Amino acid sequence: MTAPHAPHSPPPAALLQDQRVRMRDGIHLATDVHLPAGYRPGIDAPLPVILERTPYGKAEVSRSEQIGARLGVPRPEVARHFVAHGFAVVFQDCRGRYGSEGQFTKYLSEGPDGFDTVAWIMQQPWCNGRIGTMGLSYAAHTQMALACLNPPGLACMVLDSGGFSNGYQCGIRQSGAFELKQATWAYKQAKLSPAAQQDPLVLAALEAEDIRQWFTRMPWRPGHSPLASVPEYEDYLFEQWRADTFDASWRQLGIYAQGYYDAIPDIPVALMSSWYDAYVRTTLENYDGLTRDRQSPVRLIMGPWLHGDRNTTHSGDADFGPRAAFDGNLAGDWLGFRLAWFQRWLQDAPAPQAQQGAAPDPVARLFLMGGGSGARVAQDRFDHGGSWIQADAWPLREARPTAYYLHADGRLDTQAPVSTDARISYQYDPRNPVPTIGGALTSGQPVFEGGGFDQREDPRFFGVRQPGLPLASRDDVVVFQTAPLDADVAVVGPVTVTLHISSDCPDTDFTAKLVDVYPPSADYPQGYALNLTDGIFRCRFHASWNEANALTPGKVYEIMIEPFATCNLFKRGHRIRLDISSSNFPKYDVNPNSGESAADAREKRIALNTVHMSAAHPSHVTLCVASPQDLTPLPAPDATSAHRGPLTL
Repeated sequence: MTAPHAPHSPPPAALLQDQRVRMRDGIHLATDVHLPAGYRPGIDAPLPVILERTPYGKAEVSRSEQIGARLGVPRPEVARHFVAHGFAVVFQDCRGRYGSEGQFTKYLSEGPDGFDTVAWIMQQPWCNGRIGTMGLSYAAHTQMALACLNPPGLACMVLDSGGFSNGYQCGIRQSGAFELKQATWAYKQAKLSPAAQQDPLVLAALEAEDIRQWFTRMPWRPGHSPLASVPEYEDYLFEQWRADTFDASWRQLGIYAQGYYDAIPDIPVALMSSWYDAYVRTTLENYDGLTRDRQSPVRLIMGPWLHGDRNTTHSGDADFGPRAAFDGNLAGDWLGFRLAWFQRWLQDAPAPQAQQGAAPDPVARLFLMGGGSGARVAQDRFDHGGSWIQADAWPLREARPTAYYLHADGRLDTQAPVSTDARISYQYDPRNPVPTIGGALTSGQPVFEGGGFDQREDPRFFGVRQPGLPLASRDDVVVFQTAPLDADVAVVGPVTVTLHISSDCPDTDFTAKLVDVYPPSADYPQGYALNLTDGIFRCRFHASWNEANALTPGKVYEIMIEPFATCNLFKRGHRIRLDISSSNFPKYDVNPNSGESAADAREKRIALNTVHMSAAHPSHVTLCVASPQDLTPLPAPDATSAHRGPLTL
């Protein structure tokens, strides 16, 4: 689409500041309305509206917005770029945050508050009845929450890295385990809460806490945690942590779009996330839910980035090269891409034109990680490389599900086992969990961080005890890998790990991690084991997510671990590796193996866990495999073109 790019210095906008928008329960939310300079509400023609609801401050800097070389731009400046093209822009503080009244309860107020806000906008003289929404992370959650109530006037959405499909399986918990990014996020945001900002003693109490030290004393206890001075944050955190069965609390509006897809209006939606983001599963499940039996276009973008870092060309230590950035590769920039989206669906601008060799409006733009030299590059990063591909569906039709079987000698291959009793047992001690070395993570600082790293203990990572040693050297990490590949292999799509397991404890966890193993090189004579995706399964839910059931000691159970989907090129000479263990801390909370809930456990047991891999119990990982030649490259933008706006939608 060849819409003109927003100018770098847009004209000033008129501001209706701190409008107090009344919710159905009488609470008022602070709302800023940005209008074109000189615009006369009720006299001039009404405008299409762009809405963002955020807990991070309606007038504060948005850390992921970029204009020119500036990363981190105040929201009012972002608004001016849209206002200059004939839109009204509304930014609103979520309930209990910044200027808004009420108590903050994470996620659960956003549906009705969003609906009431859209209904209020529809009544304003500056609104023409067509509303689009945008936002990253929590501001994507707020969009999906209001869409589930089918508000009047909602015409399109841009969901960036969020919008819960099912918070029990992605974003809050995963397969029974609790994502401890919720704890680090709660601590950081409690310091910005009205309680902390209005009471110096509360802020001082929070600032005095050492959150890394607190992670050595888990689980926390209500009233005796780093959040004790701000009860509303402590309360919601423990509510999430303790709710380990998939009961009615997980089917609530705001964290369970899967239960509301039929109610969401059939409107154009752009979905964006990235392979090292915490919302891969959410994004892909939303794509599926919003395309089934619908007519409006849904577009999918998956980069190689960390959460919201769309122009950072590395994730952790893995460097993907200059083509990894969104700006200049998928569009002139992200601001221009959204402008074109809203012009097309709110102002009826023409559909995009095809670039040479490209679909005019590809359904999916996916970054295929891998193919790099494996050399050490600037800032001690690792050259993994990659390129963009395009597809007309997700999962890709070109990628066929292929089972790779686990063998007791450490092999991983497509031959099913023939042994009658092959197994590997190991001890899992919850007092010595496997440390998290990167992965699909966000909001973990200052305790943990996401991205791609050599799976080797390193002082940078929380919980490391033996710096320099590979995780594969641990007794509780079981490694399965292919022979060196004799040809390039692209793995693009969902990843599922089917394990046949037993334990001598009433409950335990099993984890799985997919790894791209580089051969030894001059820069890395020990090779390089790059993590791609991982997952977990809490065995008390072997029968149902709705009810905990103890394991019978020694009995064999079939479980399925579902790491996030991935998109990676395993080069000739590399190995595909699968690591099996029983912990990944502090990404997930630690299972005590005692049968107690991990949120309240006081007893920790050492479990003897067994992976079975016989003909009767064929444990395997299923990967979606394609020949690289069958994938369609996304052409690079025409560098000679004077056009610097969005290239396609």
